[in-house]
Amino acid sequence: MTLSSPPSSSVLRASGYARMRWKNGAGWTSEILRVPDADDWDWRLSIAEIETDAPFSAFPGVERELVLLSGNGLRLRFDDGASHELLPPHDKLRFAGERTAFGELVDGPTRDFNLMWKRDAVDAQLWRRPLVGTVVVFADPGETWIVHMLAGQARFVDGSGLGEMGIGDTAVLPAVDGARTRHALDGGGEALLIRISPRLAASD
Repeated sequence: MTLSSPPSSSVLRASGYARMRWKNGAGWTSEILRVPDADDWDWRLSIAEIETDAPFSAFPGVERELVLLSGNGLRLRFDDGASHELLPPHDKLRFAGERTAFGELVDGPTRDFNLMWKRDAVDAQLWRRPLVGTVVVFADPGETWIVHMLAGQARFVDGSGLGEMGIGDTAVLPAVDGARTRHALDGGGEALLIRISPRLAASD
């Protein structure tokens, strides 16, 4: 399957994320981006604000990675008996969307970054990295890179005109016109770096 990528690079401001109440009333979701922009997406970025203990929705065929953004921690208890705690400052956990999980707050509400992708459509990798000086990202054909600011400030110095980034902002950096695309970000702080790439076909 061909990777669906945004048509151009952009910086999505934290103030512009669409915020929606959960049906069970246990929290909120701020959607950052879904690609393609439809119910049948290939990958999706969002932020969950969890206000009380609650079950997690199941997403068959989806891989997901959760990163603690703020709060004193979140404990995930799975139906298979496993449990995992996300603790400050920014613990993360990757797990299959089919696994039934229950979220328990360690001590008060949390905010959590949520990356989800369909495993038969794309592959995804997520890293937490410091930003010190200039960071250069190369998006190869078919790839999209994501930079989500955890702390500090940064600005693009690559002539792209994307401008500055603050805490909570998200840069979306696809390869453009089928060519390897370079982006340079200068600043100080900390960020999540995500690479979305075409799923490698299995060998015959």
